[in-house]
Amino acid sequence: MRSIVFLTMALAFARADAQTMTASDVEAFLDGVLPLQLQREDIAGAAVVVVKDGKILFSKGYGYADVAQRKPATADATLFRPGSISKLFTWTSIMQLVEQKKLDLDRDVNEYIDFKIPATYPQPITLRNIMTHTPGFEEAIKDLFVAEPKDLKPLGEYLKASLPERVFPPGTTPAYSNYATALAGYILQRVSGESYEDYVERHILQPLGMARTTFRQPLPEALRPMMSNGYQVASKPAKPFEVVQGWPAGSSSTTATDMARFMIAHLQDGQYDAVRILQPETARLMHSAQFVAVPPLNSMALGFYEETRNGQRIIGHGGDTVCFHSDLHLIPAAGVGFFISYNSAGKGEISPRSAVWEKFLDRYFPYRTPEATPPADAARDAQEVSGSYQVSRRPQTSILSFISAASVTSVSVNSDGTISTGDRQLSGQPKHFREVAPLVFRQENGQDRVAFRKDSSGRMIMGVDFPFMVFEKTPWYESGPFNKAIIFGTLGVLVLIVVLWPVGAIVRWHYARPLKLAPGDGRIRWLVRLACLAMVAFALAWVSLLASLGDPGKLTDARDPLFRMIQIVGWLGVIVGIAALYDGWRALRDSERWWWSRVSAIGVAVAWAGFTWFVYHWHMLRFSLKY
Repeated sequence: MRSIVFLTMALAFARADAQTMTASDVEAFLDGVLPLQLQREDIAGAAVVVVKDGKILFSKGYGYADVAQRKPATADATLFRPGSISKLFTWTSIMQLVEQKKLDLDRDVNEYIDFKIPATYPQPITLRNIMTHTPGFEEAIKDLFVAEPKDLKPLGEYLKASLPERVFPPGTTPAYSNYATALAGYILQRVSGESYEDYVERHILQPLGMARTTFRQPLPEALRPMMSNGYQVASKPAKPFEVVQGWPAGSSSTTATDMARFMIAHLQDGQYDAVRILQPETARLMHSAQFVAVPPLNSMALGFYEETRNGQRIIGHGGDTVCFHSDLHLIPAAGVGFFISYNSAGKGEISPRSAVWEKFLDRYFPYRTPEATPPADAARDAQEVSGSYQVSRRPQTSILSFISAASVTSVSVNSDGTISTGDRQLSGQPKHFREVAPLVFRQENGQDRVAFRKDSSGRMIMGVDFPFMVFEKTPWYESGPFNKAIIFGTLGVLVLIVVLWPVGAIVRWHYARPLKLAPGDGRIRWLVRLACLAMVAFALAWVSLLASLGDPGKLTDARDPLFRMIQIVGWLGVIVGIAALYDGWRALRDSERWWWSRVSAIGVAVAWAGFTWFVYHWHMLRFSLKY
């Protein structure tokens, strides 16, 4: 806690009156923040660049690109992986073809591809939907990363095999989609006649002079010595180079100074020096608001997030791989761009990039949050919005949909009438939000907002200012408390039965008291124990597999046999467990049965029912292994 307070104090001087944004002042600010932050968060290195009025104002690397070799990170000669910021190159390429009349933002994308997206809804999916992350696909992570470059499939083959289910009507619900972006990259290939990598190089990287940027995997030979290692934390060994199968969504490797050229081009309506990559009207369209999920919160532009803060309209994009974590922010009216990338995930107690960016804004664009009078119905509104919410970006029909049960967001009402959503301040304290307009809540002593509206079915929808996804209020049977009770209650009973089974046998053996059961009862007893073992083994296998989510390169087709084996164990527990249901029914009717036998039989029957409902409702035994 002391170190967090120290970091807060180090950032606090940014709250003074507005400073003139000069190279020396930016350097003093960042030099005072980043070295301490890297040490505090156990991050190996970072690079940052600030552009202003068409030029690089400041650029610098901090920490190490290679901890073991003590190789410093630099802004101009160290490659970082900016993850989903790569999408901005895909969107810029798409807009180049739009202005050439080769693509139409509002045309059914089925007309551009050689496979069919099913007509789940009357409305077709368009490029405008894809660029605003409203195509309506569920989250899909299988094969998004692979272990080695040799494992990469052709882009079209990957897309055809990995097509997610459509779970929202297009143009209605923002649900971030890597798959949809990869699909846009495939459309780019088919319409332009060039591979994705070739197109981006010829039409963006080379014109802008971004010689140290590539989407190629593995890296070109000349760039490999410049690549930073990636780390979970700096105090542990480096991780292998991360290979992105859906490469238009996040495969770039770049330097901070190369990213400066890209930012300047967008800040200047598509032009960098004498080079133009977009016409001014195209760039302005790309940067303009296109979709707002919950007014009055921020909108999506065409590929850019809107992230207005400190009285400034800001557009940008974040990017994450397992190891690298980056942000790009543009303030068009001020001609300012800010890019930062870290080569380590760090401890995860705070968001380092958000902390630096917000204090940068406080320093150069100070802002006082306006006073607001809470509405008369504030107390009632707070109660109405409380409950459990699921994020719109989620697996909904796949075998991983159970993740939604374990990752709900709870909105609770505090004693002072504010609400909390689980978000925390830099100090680690929960953020409190007070209503400032009907169903619009703003952080006390801060700018963050959450807002609510009801959809056409009357369900409450929660929006946040950034990122732009929404959260849907869950029915009671999908709420956090209910599913936690099912999970822990079911597993508690099953584990207890499995543990007491051999213990009971040992005790009976010790006292020479063999268990005497009728032949039919003995068979039922063995079936019940087998079902308990299967259900416990199924749960333990999934707990082990959940660790794979931290290494998405392992979530590939190669894992399918293992998933199928686990499902077979789950089916065994469900089917054989019918004996437990029968035994529980008999225990309810047999008042002369020993009390412990009755209690355990009824408990196992209830646990089987909870297990069966959970795996059925969350599709864990679904035949399809697309996830």
